[in-house]
Amino acid sequence: MWLKKQIPNIITLLNLFSGCIAVIFAIQGDLVEAALFVMIGIGFDFFDGFAARVLNVQSELGLQLDSLADMVTSGVVPGVVMYQLLSQVVKAPTYMIPDSWSSELDTSVLDANYVPLLGLLITLASAYRLAKFNIDTRQTTSFIGLPTPANTLLIISLPLILAFQPEEWIAHFILNKWFLLGLTGISCYLLNAEIPLFALKFKTWDFGKNKIRYIFLLFTVLLIVLLKFLAIPCIILLYVFMSLLGENNAIQEKRA
Repeated sequence: MWLKKQIPNIITLLNLFSGCIAVIFAIQGDLVEAALFVMIGIGFDFFDGFAARVLNVQSELGLQLDSLADMVTSGVVPGVVMYQLLSQVVKAPTYMIPDSWSSELDTSVLDANYVPLLGLLITLASAYRLAKFNIDTRQTTSFIGLPTPANTLLIISLPLILAFQPEEWIAHFILNKWFLLGLTGISCYLLNAEIPLFALKFKTWDFGKNKIRYIFLLFTVLLIVLLKFLAIPCIILLYVFMSLLGENNAIQEKRA
């Protein structure tokens, strides 16, 4: 019985382990490898909840452990990845201590060194979102704001696109300081926005009750086949759009 209760927690710890490896790769600048272990971690993150429901061993400990693991895999890693991407764009030079304390500071050097740190705002916003999730009773069957794993997939898709779909126009678009800073701001906003988003949890396989989920999964498969890694940001945008559309339809039905 004790082992049965620990199975979901073990899976959660595998998520954390994958996230720790991803952090190491991200810090070293190996962003493709970091993305690979993030996706493995997100896979474990999905199956720990699934295992807890199937085994009927949900617990407060599991909830807290899940958030702590997500904080690494889907909080620290995307922030470091964005830091590394911004570092490439601004080409941050190595900071040198001036020969004399009276020497004037080179502000361009300071700008180059500090701008990439703004990418870590994603980590802060993720921490805030996870803390809110644990105490928000509204998010038992759906989400308020973009889930951290979905946001992480959005961020790690960038180095994957650059590595495996190296079209010049794509690289020029992604490796733009203002695009990356804008995406950082949008990411932080979506994580904590009061936007209702559907969850991919199937209580039954009935099409009528899960129509939006089935349609979303169908479009997801089509986009991946057609666009490969470029499909990931498109899928996240589709997820937000379909959630808003579904919420709007539900409001209209209630008024009718």
